[in-house]
Amino acid sequence: MTNLQGNSFPPAGTLYEMNKALVIGNGESRAWFRPHGYYSRIFDEEVVTWGCNAIYRDGAVHNLVAIDYGMQQEIYDSGYCLDNPEYGDTKVIHFANWSPVPADVADMMFMGYDIPEAFIHRSKNRTDQCVISGKDPVTLQEKIETAIKMNPNLDMNDLKLKMEKDVGVWITYVEPKDDVVPIDYPVGWSAGNTALYLACQHGAEKVYVLGFDLSSYDQPLNNMYKGTNNYLPVDAKGFNPVNWYNQMRAVFREFSLYDTKFYLVDSTAKFNEDNVFYITKNELCEELKIV
Repeated sequence: MTNLQGNSFPPAGTLYEMNKALVIGNGESRAWFRPHGYYSRIFDEEVVTWGCNAIYRDGAVHNLVAIDYGMQQEIYDSGYCLDNPEYGDTKVIHFANWSPVPADVADMMFMGYDIPEAFIHRSKNRTDQCVISGKDPVTLQEKIETAIKMNPNLDMNDLKLKMEKDVGVWITYVEPKDDVVPIDYPVGWSAGNTALYLACQHGAEKVYVLGFDLSSYDQPLNNMYKGTNNYLPVDAKGFNPVNWYNQMRAVFREFSLYDTKFYLVDSTAKFNEDNVFYITKNELCEELKIV
């Protein structure tokens, strides 16, 4: 079975092959739900959980998705990607732009480049392989000036703050065996919508969506982990939700072909799609046996 992009779905019998998926965003509306230990709050054994970014700080999920370079390095350095009894033994970590290379490549890449040490982020323990990622700090100022000219009505300081996030070179040293799977598709999406897509791609027929709050630019940033490492500060503004809406709508429409149904929990985002339904927190808890 393949999707519209021609990517094959995983074979039956894998970890993902369950009828139901709970995709957990980090919007503040899901503050009541934290995965304290593996499967400690969900008693429906047919549910596969998908979480994003810093949710791992509060406990394990079946599938953890991270797109941003700093967050990927934080997750890897925490030990979450390795065999760790604290997090359980049936988990997969999905990272974007993740291609390990010999560690010597990282040593050689700085020859002839004048990159300030402040922009070089190395993980804690050197190994024989690493993943190199990041945004070019040399052209950052030019890109900021261009963005300000194109968006004169936005808060310049807030725009600069967001563009500076994850700037630099991130060198994450990796072990020969870990639980990381590179993300082939989608590319360039947010972590939440990437998790939503992957949950569908891996066979879920009922997808419950929690914590996708979609705040707008004229509102405060809506995120449970704001003000912490690898996140924007608490006084940052939200994001333009257009891309989020477009990505979610693309998922709903593509997987309507497979009769996938989506249940948005306490959501203020409205979609006019036949396979999208709206439920409350209490209805979610009853359906998935959450206590």
